[in-house]
Amino acid sequence: MELKTPLVVSASPFSKKIDNIKRLEDAGASAIVFNSLFEEQIRLEKEKKFLISIARNTSEKFIHQVKSSPTDYLEKIRKAKEVVNIPIIASLNGFSQGPWTEYAQLIEESGADALELCLYHIAADKYCSSQETEISYLQLIESIRNQISIPLAVKLSPFFSNIANMAQRIVKKGAEALVLFNRFYQPDIDLTKKKMVPNVLLSSPSDMRLPMRWIAILKDRIDCDFAASSGISSGNDVIKMTMVGADISMVCSALLKNGISHLSIMEQEVKNWMEKYEYPSLTSIKGCISSFNVTDPGAYERLWYIKAINDYKI
Repeated sequence: MELKTPLVVSASPFSKKIDNIKRLEDAGASAIVFNSLFEEQIRLEKEKKFLISIARNTSEKFIHQVKSSPTDYLEKIRKAKEVVNIPIIASLNGFSQGPWTEYAQLIEESGADALELCLYHIAADKYCSSQETEISYLQLIESIRNQISIPLAVKLSPFFSNIANMAQRIVKKGAEALVLFNRFYQPDIDLTKKKMVPNVLLSSPSDMRLPMRWIAILKDRIDCDFAASSGISSGNDVIKMTMVGADISMVCSALLKNGISHLSIMEQEVKNWMEKYEYPSLTSIKGCISSFNVTDPGAYERLWYIKAINDYKI
């Protein structure tokens, strides 16, 4: 897809309202990723137990937030395509094989320009090897790739023993892009109720270090596009991600904190930086400091780690 800027709004509550989608376009979003449609939603609807299951296991507030059906999700994509001119990227969130993956094709038929497959799984079965977990990921990606013709991006967890190897295998299964990384939201404990509770902590600029490093390592070594995700909150952050090789920078938490208009501020910051240093386009700096283009690629693996520890002063 040809995008006017690298600023893409990642999956967020903003996409649940058509008015917000239009506001995001007006503020400078070059594409919008819809909020995720979860494997569990599709499975439960197919079993005719969706609302019943939610009512038994969650609060009324949560019911209100997720009670829209998968059919509603498809309809929102159609409506969004009618009101904006930028690409709409759907998001499927799941892990296991099953009939729920059929929604990939329905999403394409609804008009989505691309699909982001968000892989979220806690490998807690002590009898399941890491190899078995990785194979299940690859089978799922291949299954969805075979059902659609629109571009497929895979949003990955950073918790693989060899991210480079896994990224290469995912691309071979048909993913055109990798989104680095999916944040695993961890629960907290309510000391009054003495139980686990969900707790969303929005990302901060320090969170961008992990995807920045890995995009720098993988750029030009794996044949796909790269989307940077986590902690991107300013135009300077976008410049940094572009320098290591990111094709797009995905924004969410910064907009939740500062409002949709913050997107325009980020775009202007990018323009100001380019004018200051007299760069004609972002293409001219893309990947300029990836590991492929620096004199010592090992710096991205151990050298900076050693220097950070040895150079810290107290």
